[in-house]
Amino acid sequence: MGGRPLGREFGWLWAAYGVSTIGTMLAFDAFPMIAIVVLHAGPAAVSGLAAAGLAMGAVIAVPLGPWVEYRRKRPVMIATDLIRFAAVISVPAAFALGRLGFAQLVLVSVVVGAADIAFRAASGACLKALVPPEHLLTANGRFESTAWSATMLGPPLGGLAVAFFGPVTTVTADAVSYLLSALGIRAIGRTEVAPPTRPGPRTTFRRGDLLEGWRHILGHPTLRPLFFNTVLVNGLIMATVPLLASLMLGPLGFALWQYGLAFGAPCIGGLIGARLSRRLVARHGQHRVMTVTGVLRACWILGLVLVRPGVTGLVLVATVELGLITCCGVFNPVFSTYRLEQTGSDRVARTLSAWTVTNKAATAAMTALWGVLAMVTGPRAAIAVAGVLSLATPLLLPRAARRPARERETATTGA
Repeated sequence: MGGRPLGREFGWLWAAYGVSTIGTMLAFDAFPMIAIVVLHAGPAAVSGLAAAGLAMGAVIAVPLGPWVEYRRKRPVMIATDLIRFAAVISVPAAFALGRLGFAQLVLVSVVVGAADIAFRAASGACLKALVPPEHLLTANGRFESTAWSATMLGPPLGGLAVAFFGPVTTVTADAVSYLLSALGIRAIGRTEVAPPTRPGPRTTFRRGDLLEGWRHILGHPTLRPLFFNTVLVNGLIMATVPLLASLMLGPLGFALWQYGLAFGAPCIGGLIGARLSRRLVARHGQHRVMTVTGVLRACWILGLVLVRPGVTGLVLVATVELGLITCCGVFNPVFSTYRLEQTGSDRVARTLSAWTVTNKAATAAMTALWGVLAMVTGPRAAIAVAGVLSLATPLLLPRAARRPARERETATTGA
C-alpha cells in the first residue's frame, strides 16, 4: 500500500485479522454443506440456517455495543475469538462422536454471528487507538486487500480440502484460525488506552447507551446517508447471490467449478482497488473518491440479468463481478476510514456495532424477501428488480463531506 510502516502492534492486529479471515473463507458455506451432505436437510432448512445466523446473531448483539464501549478492547477481542473457537470446534467434535444435529448448527451460527459483531466493534475502536489518523486509510486498505485475497483463494482451497478430507475439515481450520487470532491480539502487548468512563454506576443499564450508536449515525449529516446507502447496497448485492447461483447451476447448466471461477477470479479486483485507494484519495480527495466509486458500484448488478449459458455467460458474470468488486475495493477502505474519522473515540464501538447489526439484519431480511420474489417472478426478474433499485442508491450518498472530528475539535478549541 505504500507509506510508512504502521508499526509492530498494527502488524500483529493485521496478522490476527488475516488468519481469521482466511479461516472463515476456507469454511465458506461449510455449514449449509454439512446440513445438506451430513444431515440431509432440505432447501427451506438450509435457508433458515443462513437467516438465523444473521438475524438472531444481530438481535443478540444489540446490547453488546455499549458493553464493548466501556471495556478495554483487546481483552474483548480475545474473549470473542475464544468464544468463536469453542462454538465452531464443537461441530467437528460432535460429528466425530456421531452426535451432530441441525439445532447445534443453528446455535453455533447464532453465537458466531453475535460474537462477530462484538469483535468488529472492538477491533474498529482498537484500530483507531493504535494507528495515527493519517495512516488509517493505509491500515484499512491492508485489511481490505487481505479480505479480497482470502475471498479469492479460500473457497477453492476449502472445496479441495472437503473433497479430500471430509465435510468438517474446513470447519476445524476455521476454529483454529480464531485461536491463532486470539494469540496474535495477545502479542500486541502494548498497554491499551483506558476505555471511556461510563456515566453512573457500572451496573446500571441505560437505554441511551443501547441507542447511542444509532443516535450518532442518524444525527450526523454525512454518516446518515452513508448508513442507508451502504446497508441498502450490501443487502441488494447479497440478495442476488443465491438467485444467481440457482440460475447458473440450474437452468443455465454451469458446472460448480465454472460457478466458482466466475466469482473467485474477479476478487483480484478487490485487491487492486484496495491498493489504489490511498493514491486515489491523495490525488482526488476523500469525498470525490468515495462519491465516484459509490456511484460506480451501483451500476453492475443489472448486468447479471443478461447471463446466458456457455462461455459468453461465464465471461459476462466474471466481468460484472470484476467491475463491482473493484469499485467496492476502493470504496470500502475510504468509507471505513471516513466513518472512524467522524466518530469520537468514546462512541466508536457503539457506532460500529449499530452499523453492523443493522447491516446484517437488513441483509437477512432482503435475502428472504428476494427469495420470495424469485418464487413469484423467477430469479432473473428478481435480479432485475435488485439491479434497478441499486441504480437509485447513489441518491443516498452525501453531497459533501465534513472534516474529521479531530480537525473540528481543534478548530473549536483554537489549538
